[in-house]
Amino acid sequence: MPSSLMVPVGYTLTGLFAAFLLIASIAPKLIGASVATESMAALGWPAGHTLMIGLVELGCLALYLVPRTSLLGAVLMTGLLGGAMATQLRVGNPLFSHVLFSVYLGLFMWGGLWLRAPWLRALFPVVTPDR
Repeated sequence: MPSSLMVPVGYTLTGLFAAFLLIASIAPKLIGASVATESMAALGWPAGHTLMIGLVELGCLALYLVPRTSLLGAVLMTGLLGGAMATQLRVGNPLFSHVLFSVYLGLFMWGGLWLRAPWLRALFPVVTPDR
């Protein structure tokens, strides 16, 4: 991909990730939607933890979206996604559709950051063999 396209594509991926997380995960938890509380209960989480987890997600996402704190946000969000993956694994949900969904989101999140942050590309370059 030409370097002139990397940053816009990175911001697009970041925006899609943020929109998905806000709509599908954070907002239902913050407003106490039944879909969130029922899903949390099915995963073994007490209903009282729903708001707290939504606030933690929102905080991680906010840090990820601010360029100065994007690395911290990505690291914290990776931890949060790891906890979600462990929860799905613990209750015996299917591997590819539930357990690994957090991995898919994490790859999408880190891919967006890698494309929009030249300092991260310098730290983790994609090395191609010389021809």
